[in-house]
Amino acid sequence: MKSIYLRNFIAIAALVSICFLVIALSFVGIGRQYVIGEFSKNMERSAAEVAHSAAAITRSDGLDSWMLRMNVCSVANAGGNQIFVADPQGKVQCCSDREAICEHIGMQIPEEILRQTEEGTLPRRGDLGGVFKGRRYVAARAVTDVNGELLGYVFVSNLAGNMLGAWSTFLTAAAGIAVVVFGIALAVTMAYTRHMARPLDEMAAASRKFARGDFSVRVKQTEDPTDEMGALIESFNKMADSLEQAEKRRSEFIANISHELRTPMTTIAGFADGILDGTIPPEQEEKYLRSIRDETRRLSRLVREMLSVSQARAKAADPSARTNFDLTELMLQILLSFESRATKKNLDVDPQLPDDHLMVRADKDAITQVIYNLLDNAVKFARPDSCLVIKLYKDDGKVYVSVKDSGETIPPEDLPFIFDRFHKSDRSRSLDKDGVGLGLYLVKTILNSHDEDIAVKSQDGETEFVFTLPLAN
Repeated sequence: MKSIYLRNFIAIAALVSICFLVIALSFVGIGRQYVIGEFSKNMERSAAEVAHSAAAITRSDGLDSWMLRMNVCSVANAGGNQIFVADPQGKVQCCSDREAICEHIGMQIPEEILRQTEEGTLPRRGDLGGVFKGRRYVAARAVTDVNGELLGYVFVSNLAGNMLGAWSTFLTAAAGIAVVVFGIALAVTMAYTRHMARPLDEMAAASRKFARGDFSVRVKQTEDPTDEMGALIESFNKMADSLEQAEKRRSEFIANISHELRTPMTTIAGFADGILDGTIPPEQEEKYLRSIRDETRRLSRLVREMLSVSQARAKAADPSARTNFDLTELMLQILLSFESRATKKNLDVDPQLPDDHLMVRADKDAITQVIYNLLDNAVKFARPDSCLVIKLYKDDGKVYVSVKDSGETIPPEDLPFIFDRFHKSDRSRSLDKDGVGLGLYLVKTILNSHDEDIAVKSQDGETEFVFTLPLAN
């Protein structure tokens, strides 16, 4: 199969060849006409000059005088033409040929040719009624005296080969130069297409390595990042970064879930073995059976939350599930469901909601899950007798939702990872022993599916989560 480099080279080479061919044909055609036109003007000037000389000489001598012939020969040699002078009846009296006895002297030019000469309608090419053995370029002029009386005719002729001799030499040189330029153009085209195809070849090689699981390969950025190829390389490298990060997260996920599953399963198996082999005394069996029950429920919670994350991600990514709804009303409904828990911890809830309704467009069930998880997180880790601040506001075409609580500060080194799956730190609010580290990950997943974002800051004992939603049209 032909490579893109070869296809591009063939296409550009064909285009260059066609352009050269069109230019060459145009140049040859236009140049040839220009050369012939200039020679024809030269012949007409020669005819006028000889006619003027003949009119002056015939005052004292005839058209067959040596003086006229010398003048005719001089003009003919200067222009490289052949010149005849004929009397009023069309009989050739003088010729520019150097032979003493010229074969053209005495030839009769047809009356039709003489009439066309007087009328100025003589064709530019012809044989003068058989005077020439072949067709030539011809210019003619009638010879008249000061009174307008016809004294004779002047005919100037030349072969096309003679007229185009210098032009042919020039064409040979021009053809040589064109071949050199064409070769340079092909060489530049080859180098350019190879240069353009190089990033694509590197991307293909990198893709093959990706298929084998090696995500460390990157395409070297040698293009302008603002043009199409540079933008493609930059996007490809960003994709490679994302794939590498995804692979790392997958490995971490497998390691984390293995750890999450291994710990309760080891506990369950150990306690069960202890009961079966008698290591655990009968009077303590109930205690260890409760531990087995708790670990089993923890495993069930883990599986259930993982399924919830998967289902929520798929549902939130479906645009058809998005509707317009009142976010203010939804927030009030969710706050009511937390009333008993907040009262139990003696928390003061400060809902800073706008007076008017804030209509947003999103998946209502998914956003309900987002707000519920954030409020659940806030209530769980808020210091007793502290205040929860819930704020809704609108800015720059977006609706902002803020959930702030007072409790233990999240360490700065943990903030970048707080939305990662299974992230739990012993030094922060993830001290919850019942949690599996999927709540905030689910929040981030749902908002990313809506092309929205969430941010968190924690300092001086206050932690605030802020996320955005699109206003309804």
